Amino acid sequence: MLDDIKKDADARMGKSVTALKSELARIRTGRAHPSLLEHITVDYYGSEVPLNQAANVTVEDARTLSVVPFDRSMIGKIEKAIMTSDLGLNPTTAGTNIRVPLPVLTEERRQELAKVVHAEGEQAKIAIRNIRRDANTQLKDFHKDKELTEDDVRRGETLIQQITDQHVDEVDKLVAGKEQELMEI
Repeated sequence: MLDDIKKDADARMGKSVTALKSELARIRTGRAHPSLLEHITVDYYGSEVPLNQAANVTVEDARTLSVVPFDRSMIGKIEKAIMTSDLGLNPTTAGTNIRVPLPVLTEERRQELAKVVHAEGEQAKIAIRNIRRDANTQLKDFHKDKELTEDDVRRGETLIQQITDQHVDEVDKLVAGKEQELMEI
């Protein structure tokens, strides 16, 4: 029972860290990376699909992404989807290839993005703490039902806190790494 609660909390906290990793991958740094365009959706024959399901996204050089649609008729829609995204990118079309140049980040924009990274990290920590609270509540409920002793509850709370600290440290490392990556020129 104690093991199940611990495993569930650990798995859920791990998912929070994974979600943070994917959110941080979307925040652009000075370098081109295909994950920058992952969240963009395109109208593909009547349904909204992620860009990577309608086109092949590759890195051409350090500041340019190359998007090659699987269907030539989708070039205009993909170009429009990239332009209207929240990334502020201006793609150019050359035949069947869409090039997405990434402008150099200004110092002011880097600081704004660092604040966004910090806020994402805080959201992940809040999620982890909520999972800790849920696990501790489960332990106390089992104690009320006399399925766990008081010592088991204390031991469980200690284990849950250790798991929480471990995941919060991981979040801090991810955020610090991303902030450092943002501040590089």
